[in-house]
Parts: sequence; C-alpha cells; structure tokens
Amino acid sequence: MTASVHDFFGGDKVDLAGLAGHFDGLDDGARAAAAGTLDAREQARLYEAAAGFRPLTLADFVPERVAPLEEVIHSGRNSLAMFTRFEKRFCRPLTGEARLWGYNEQSLKWLTGPGYFVCYPIDAGQVLIDYCEVPPGKPDAWPPILPNSARLSRFVYYRTRDTMRGVSPHVSIGRAAREGKPMDNWFVLCRRE
Repeated sequence: MTASVHDFFGGDKVDLAGLAGHFDGLDDGARAAAAGTLDAREQARLYEAAAGFRPLTLADFVPERVAPLEEVIHSGRNSLAMFTRFEKRFCRPLTGEARLWGYNEQSLKWLTGPGYFVCYPIDAGQVLIDYCEVPPGKPDAWPPILPNSARLSRFVYYRTRDTMRGVSPHVSIGRAAREGKPMDNWFVLCRRE
C-alpha cells in the first residue's frame, strides 16, 4: 500500500523527516496534489512542527537558475472553509536585491484584487510574505499592481504578513498574521517545476 501524507500525522507528533522524504519521492504533479490534501488541522500542526526544521531561503521560492522577472508558480491550499485553492506566483526583481516579488492567482482575483506582496528572509530560517508593501515592478503578463488597501483587497491582504517555514525543497507551510496578530489561517505551498 502506498503511503499518504496523512500517515505522517499520527499521534501527537508530525513525522517531518518522513513527510519531507515522501514529498521528495513524488513527481511534480503528485507532490502538488498530495500537499493540496492537507486539511486545516494538519496545516496548523505542520506549521508548529516545522519551526526550525528546514531553514528556508528565497531560492526555495525562486531557484537561482531562474532569470529575473521569470515567474515561478506555487500551488496552494489554505485552511479556510471556502475558496481554498490558489497559486502564489513569485519572481526575482531585475535589481538583484535580496527579495522577491509576487501576487496571488485565484478565482476571486477580480473581486479581491491580485494581492501583491514582497518576500524576504527573516529570523530563524523563515521567510516573510509581506502584503504591507507592494513591489515597484512586475512581469508584463501579471495583472496591474493595486495597493492592498484598494477594493475588497482591504479585507483579505491589507496589513497582512505570512510567515513561511520549510518542509521539503518544494513544500513550505505558512501562517497569516494581521497587524502582528497571528490569525487562524494556515496554508501549504508547493513549488511547481
């Protein structure tokens, strides 16, 4: 019988090494599909367990081989009750600075806006996705940049920051905070090849 990602959440501990190895053993599509099955409880447990497990760098989101302004897509699933599937799209800026630019691609983008952000390393091997700042540029194919205070974006992205922790080379887990207060909103990302 083939292992499932849910098998690594038995008892009161998450088998992080086993889960990371499981993700590493899957091809691109299967890895994204497996990460996308993690439910809200598993995402919350994974986020807590991943503290200090695998330090993240910006290269986990946009590998060094990728040219500036070339898009890298991460499939995502959040812990909300509805509208759980989305993508975060990242790119490296032309300037060579140690940050990434990105936005959220999802079915309600026309209503909530694209949710632009900048992304940079923070303490303890974590990476921050910061909606308090929008990038000064973007790839041509991305939607127009809007401030996160505009339209209904104000209720989704405004004053929000996501702290990301590493699970495997392709998979990370995040938790959202608004104005520094952690929210009961977690999400898993899987970088696509």
